[in-house]
Amino acid sequence: MQLKDKIAVVTGAGSGIGRAIAQRFAKEGAKVAVWDMNGDGIEETVSMIKAEGGEAIGTVVDVSSKDAIAKGGAEVRDAFGDPNILVNNAGISPFVPFFEITEEQWDKVNDVNTKGQFFCIREFLQAMLDAKWGRVVNITSSSTQSGSFAQVHYVASKGGVLGMTKALALEYAASGVTFNMVPPGVVDTPSLRAAPIDIDEYAKTLPMKRIGRPEEIASACLFLASEDSSYLTGQTLSTNGGRYMGSA
Repeated sequence: MQLKDKIAVVTGAGSGIGRAIAQRFAKEGAKVAVWDMNGDGIEETVSMIKAEGGEAIGTVVDVSSKDAIAKGGAEVRDAFGDPNILVNNAGISPFVPFFEITEEQWDKVNDVNTKGQFFCIREFLQAMLDAKWGRVVNITSSSTQSGSFAQVHYVASKGGVLGMTKALALEYAASGVTFNMVPPGVVDTPSLRAAPIDIDEYAKTLPMKRIGRPEEIASACLFLASEDSSYLTGQTLSTNGGRYMGSA
């Protein structure tokens, strides 16, 4: 098992990509803390992990709140010890035309998507540095590479995460802690199904002629969270079915 004896926090793990990541990590031996705003989703994810023989706890955490992150961090430490893997997956991705984006909407998206990842890293990084081993995997978005219609605030927030990840990777490159990114393409999740797009028609335009599965994003995260990625930091593992093939 690739993550035996590891302790992982996965945010936004009450459904979709986060749930798939939490399940995969648990199958690989990690003790997993499932964070989300959806209490019912948390319970489902934890139950699924335990049904497969894994170890997990769940906590309702609003990642835009430092206090909520601190409380969740304390619960993880009480249950399992200091986490050495963090997957920052929690995020919101509304569709709003540029001139209709309010200041409140801009702040909410950036508070969750960018500031939330920043504070989650702050919560757990010192223990990783002390242990001289840690993995931080930030979920960004293929929209930072290609843009996305009527999502200026969302793309800007994920672009901020891209820059933050590279800066952290450079600052801590010699520490034993790595910082990498997975920008998913179009993936079959509840949030995608609620988006104002024709998924089947869009899939026909993609090189692989299909949208991605949450489990495929989980596999990329597993690699970056494992010892196999020990010489990678500041990198972008684009898991998008060929939608974008650039180097950024």
